This record gives sequence, C-alpha cells and structure tokens, in this order.
Amino acid sequence: MQEEIDLVISEPLAGSVQYEMFRGQRNGWAMARCLVFMVFLVSCLISTVGLPVEPADEVAMQLGGVGGGRLSVEPSDLTEASRDFGRLTMSEPLAVFHPRGAEDVAALVKAAYASPGGGIRVSARGHGHSISGQAQAPGGVVVDMSHGWRAEAAERALPVYSPDLGGHYIDVWGGELWIDVLNWTLAHGGLAPRSWTDYLYLSVGGTLSNAGISGQAFHHGPQISNVYELDVVTGKGEVVTCSESNNPDLFFGALGGLGQLGIITRARIALEPAPHRVRWIRALYSNFTEFTADQERLISLQHGSRRFEYVEGFVVAAEGLINNWRSSFFSPQNPVKLSSLKHHSGVLYCLEVTKNYDDSTAGTVDQDVEALLGELNFIPGTVFTTDLPYVDFLDRVHKAELKLRDKGMWEVPHPWLNLFVPASRIADFDSGVFRGVLGSRTAGGPILIYPMNKHKWDPRSSVVTPEEDVFYLVAFLRSAVPGATDPAKSLEALERQNREILEFCDEAGIGAKQYLPNHKAQREWEAHFGERWARFARLKAEFDPRAMLATGQGIFDSPPLLAES
Repeated sequence: MQEEIDLVISEPLAGSVQYEMFRGQRNGWAMARCLVFMVFLVSCLISTVGLPVEPADEVAMQLGGVGGGRLSVEPSDLTEASRDFGRLTMSEPLAVFHPRGAEDVAALVKAAYASPGGGIRVSARGHGHSISGQAQAPGGVVVDMSHGWRAEAAERALPVYSPDLGGHYIDVWGGELWIDVLNWTLAHGGLAPRSWTDYLYLSVGGTLSNAGISGQAFHHGPQISNVYELDVVTGKGEVVTCSESNNPDLFFGALGGLGQLGIITRARIALEPAPHRVRWIRALYSNFTEFTADQERLISLQHGSRRFEYVEGFVVAAEGLINNWRSSFFSPQNPVKLSSLKHHSGVLYCLEVTKNYDDSTAGTVDQDVEALLGELNFIPGTVFTTDLPYVDFLDRVHKAELKLRDKGMWEVPHPWLNLFVPASRIADFDSGVFRGVLGSRTAGGPILIYPMNKHKWDPRSSVVTPEEDVFYLVAFLRSAVPGATDPAKSLEALERQNREILEFCDEAGIGAKQYLPNHKAQREWEAHFGERWARFARLKAEFDPRAMLATGQGIFDSPPLLAES
C-alpha cells in the first residue's frame, strides 16, 4: 500500500472543524498567492518551452501546446491535494496540475526548475493513499497523476510478448490504478502482473516509488522486482527512459526512491498467465515460535505444486477474533467451529496462505493443500478454507473498504506504522511489542506479519531492508475512530504506541527499518539509509539538483516557499 513523509509549514490539523477554520483563514490570501504564482509559472512555461496559454478564469489557466495540461487553483482541487489517506497532516499547495501525458509533466517540471529563487516545489500525487503527507507540496504544485494517459481504452497499450524476456509485459501510465491494470490485462489475454499489494486501488508509480509488497513477494519479489523499464521525468524536466541496461542509475534509484529522483510516468510491468481460482486458507497459532517457523519454511519451498503462492499472517487478540475487520473469514456461518479456541486467551497468530488453480489443476488442489498443511503446527481444528475467483481474492481489501465506508470508518486518521524486522529478532519483537507495548491487545485495526526472502529484492534499488536473508514485514494498519469509547483507539493513544514501538526497537537494537518511512530530520534519514545514504544523495544531486521533487518526504532541504523567495 504507497507512502511518504511531510515537513509541514503549519501544525497538523486532525479534526474537520479545525480544517474548516484553516481553510477560512487562508482562503483569501492563498487565492491571491495562487494567482501571482500562476502568472509567474506560466511565464516560465512560455519562455522555457514555448507553451501558448489562454486564461480560463481569474483563478485558473489552461496550458496549451504539449497535450493540454491544466493548472488549477479551484478550491476543490486544492482541498483534495492538501490531504491524504492518513489524515494526519494537511498542507495546501498553491496549485494543482492535471497533465495528459509525460510531456505535460516534463513541461511543468522544466518550468519549475528554470524559475528563479531555487525552483518551485513539485510533488506527484496518485490517488491520495499516502499516510503522512508524502505527496503534499506546501506552497508548491501537486501533479495529479490520476487521469493522464488513461483517457480512452483505444489509446491504452495492449500486452506484448517478448521472446527476449521470455514472457509478456504491458506499458502503463504511472498514475494508473493496479485494479485497472489487472482488469485490462485479464480482458486482453488472461494475463496479470506477478506481484501485488494487498490493496489494488493504489497507483503504479506510487507503489513502485516504495516497493509494492504482499504475500507473493517471497516468491516473485516486490513489485519493483517485476518491472522491465521506466519513463521518469527528472527534476530537470527531462523525460528519461531507463532500464537495467539503459540509464541503470536512474532506473534502480527511482525504484523504491520515494519520488526523490523523478516522477514515474510509464512502467513496463511483467505479466504471467492468471490462475482462475484460489483456495484461501487460514489457520491459527498460539505459539509464536511455531507460527514463524512454519511461515519461514513455507517461503523456502520452490516446487510449484508443493508450495503456496501467497504467504501472510496477522496478529489478533483471541477475544477479538470475530470482531476484527480482517476476520469476516471466521464468520459464524463457517462450518468450522471456534470451540477449539476456548482454552486460549491473549494473542493469537493467524497464518494466511493461498493455492492457485485452474481447470487443469483443480483435480489435484485438495491433495496439494492437504500435503502442505500436514507439515504445519497450527492449533488443531482451526483451519478455515474458502474458494473464490482469483480476481475476488486480489480485490478482497476493497470489499472491506466498502463495508468500512458504509460505517463511516474509512475516512478517519490512519496512524500506520510499517516495519521490516530481521528474522533473527522477530521473537524479541513479539515479546517486546505484541506482548509488551501492546499488552496482548490489538485495538484499532489489523497487524500484519509475514516473512520475505531478501534474494528476491534487487540490492541496486533504493529500498532499505535489514541485512539478513529473511526479514519480516510487521504492519500496524490501525485507524483512529473519532469519538471512540475505548481510549486505546484514540489517535493520541495509537501515535503514542507507535513511538513506544520505535523506541523499543532502537533500545533493544532490533535493527528494524521503516517501510513507507516517516522520518522528521535529515539525520534520521541518514540513519535510515545507512551506508546507502551517500549513493542516494549523489543520485538526488544528479537527477533533482534543486531538490524540488517530493518535498513532502522531508528528506532533503526544500526550495523556499514562493512567498519567501
């Protein structure tokens, strides 16, 4: 699920009343500054790339020429660009740019780069699923990538077979949603990308700027390990095509690069034949050592018919099993009874695996699953299974989203914390966090835990992972519901727990690394990257020398605000 950090120019605003006050106080002068800014920026565009411009109204202008991108200061656009899924920070840009293609993005960035005073802040925004303001551009321009190049179905690229690659691929726009990529490739050849995130309503460029992980990553690697080629608009406004053999520094630097080296406008994604159906299985554990030993054994298996295609897990309090939103799987309608849990209290661990099949393998799927489960050490009587179409499994979180939206529990603060934890210290993490900081409670939302194989991650990418052959994702995907009667579910309590978890990891020397990292100072970023920092800083200086891009991450010193320059 995409991901980023923010150095805001004002204090974070958590409540809707505060936000309306914020909007009311700033609206007048913000619009005036926007108007000045737009005249300035359009002048730069005219002088830099020769774009013809005509005024649309007093607060917006159409950019003609290359593709017809539109610069907007409409209040609705500014409001949308000032917030994200996390709802933890709000930083309003001066304008929002709607490109139709890579040329428009390049023209905007080139003009920003050429502007006097150190450049103008520019951040790409997919569909707003960042957590901590990473795609925000306070006092700058947010590039709305959600519609460009996606215009007409007839203009979209079809899957292509490459003899050199030994498989199919598809070229997609950086702002495309993964769910749309899936539906398109299924409809044109029965194909699908190999590696996924749990939630498909994320943009391609967003997940590739982080890593893109789910339960398939142990076998296929993250999404960034399943890309053949990129088009990237650098901080100089240049559209650069890059791959492992062509401009490799930019290619690997942009993959997992948190948007620091450029804006991904096109990605060439590896495809495979999509299975038809999925056997979805969950089993419960009370012993953490047995749980992780079984997970690590499963990700070590290589033979196709004798391995699961997806391996994840999550942590849940025994008494909250039925009420947990990921646990609709364990519904009262499930024929397997939960009576086997009556002697278990405190923390339970749920293994979640799948076996893909189609018509040709349907006759052996039962045998394959039985053989694999027979070697595991879950609590007897706690295996829960269901069969469903492959697409329905991949889109499972969206169904949970719709339920939460109906209850008014989706558009709330999400103080998420994602960590990569070395396998050698995962038991210490369990005792110190699950049974320590959390006190055997899992209030607020799901806590995922599953291992991955490091050899499936290309070390040339910008992603930072622990230096061990196996490491775990531990994801605290919790929501703060306003007005909750349980104080443990308040935003303040969840953020305090996040700090305590990070402090424990630091004091205990766990060696964890944040995924979708959220650091507040450059020294923290330097510690995050470790020995990779020098290379990352060098690439930043080469491809975004004015440090204009993705300033919401707060990694490098940003250009001054327009009013300050």
